[in-house]
Amino acid sequence: MSAMQDPRTKYDAIEPPEQTQPEPGLDIKMTPLADLGIESYVGHGRLEGRKALITGGDSGLGAAVAIAYAREGADVAISYLPAEEPDAERIIEQIEKAGRKALALPGDLTELAQCQKIVEDTVEAFGGLDILVNNASRQVWHENFEDLSDEDFDLTMKSNIYSSYRVSKAAVPHMKPGSSIIFTSSIQGYDPSETLLDYALTKAAQNNFSKGLAQALGPCGIRVNAVAPGPFWTPLQPSHGQPQEKLTQFGLDTPLGRAGQPAEIAGAYVFLASEEASYVSGETLGITGGRPTP
Repeated sequence: MSAMQDPRTKYDAIEPPEQTQPEPGLDIKMTPLADLGIESYVGHGRLEGRKALITGGDSGLGAAVAIAYAREGADVAISYLPAEEPDAERIIEQIEKAGRKALALPGDLTELAQCQKIVEDTVEAFGGLDILVNNASRQVWHENFEDLSDEDFDLTMKSNIYSSYRVSKAAVPHMKPGSSIIFTSSIQGYDPSETLLDYALTKAAQNNFSKGLAQALGPCGIRVNAVAPGPFWTPLQPSHGQPQEKLTQFGLDTPLGRAGQPAEIAGAYVFLASEEASYVSGETLGITGGRPTP
């Protein structure tokens, strides 16, 4: 049995130095590095024999989920942008070290053909698909509403909403009863920041989509849920996801007094995909460090 820990001090309350990366950003270039669970996550066989596809599985929350799923016994495919290859190689290595099949799927999910291809390639490589995590997202801050261009707005919609819709639509015909779809929503879907209006809108939409899809797919035996993270230290933040003044104080205003680390959220995705959650569908699980969600 692991020792009980104070959640306020389990991880340091980070105050990152000012830093900027080109979008979409890399885990390996963050200061400080995030905990993805490489040294900390211990599996218990809860997803033995399962076949998972995680979009945005190369870094941040998606990477932590990929590592956890592999250590819980699942084969794992990760999709990611080609620019994120250095992060993806590290996660593929961790999946294989866990003794599971790994599949790297570089490409741009704003393209319909790529959304369909990652599902087809996963099914071909693994012989099926029973867990889909719609995690890939774009987050870029704008100081003023007037600064948000139509082109930027459109790209965020395509990256966050269109892709999750298209990948889900491609995946469902391959999913058998007992399968699970999980969306990465956000506290921004409930409590939008004035600098993240387009991103927050997509997170509210994903949350709503997950609840409607749960009703549509429940009769097929497929569960659909969402996870709504609060402030987690991921490459979204330094790659123009936050103003520098917020970045250096990231997560310090939560009730627990610190930002979350990706390894801390992986268990929520494991639970929602596992048999322990067999009667959980249409739910959004808030992982926010104490910030309230409806």
